[in-house]
Amino acid sequence: MAKITKRSSKKIKRNVPTGIAHINSTSNNTIVTISDLNGNTIAFASAGSSGFKGTRKSTTFATQIAAENATLKAIDQGMKNIEVWFKGQSSGRETAVRAIANKGLRVISIVDRNGVPHNGCRKPRRRRV
Repeated sequence: MAKITKRSSKKIKRNVPTGIAHINSTSNNTIVTISDLNGNTIAFASAGSSGFKGTRKSTTFATQIAAENATLKAIDQGMKNIEVWFKGQSSGRETAVRAIANKGLRVISIVDRNGVPHNGCRKPRRRRV
């Protein structure tokens, strides 16, 4: 007869002093993921998971609340310093950095990781009215 073992669902508390905050801001939502320097996720939050629905998800206040929620989870894991990497052109980029800094993490650097086109796809023709 096979032995059935019970898995423990207890979260492991790590001590990660430095990490990276990946902030992906689109026109509809903002996703904040905090990882260690190797890229392993420590904490994440989004404007939708913070309780905002519909058009309120794209506001700067929703971005601020999402960044605060992810920061508090990362501080529980022992994080003290953080780098901020942005992706996307939506509003709320500045408020996300302020929210992270106000919660007690020291912002080391800010990096913009927007994709720059190398003249790939042809633009659509101009509309004639």
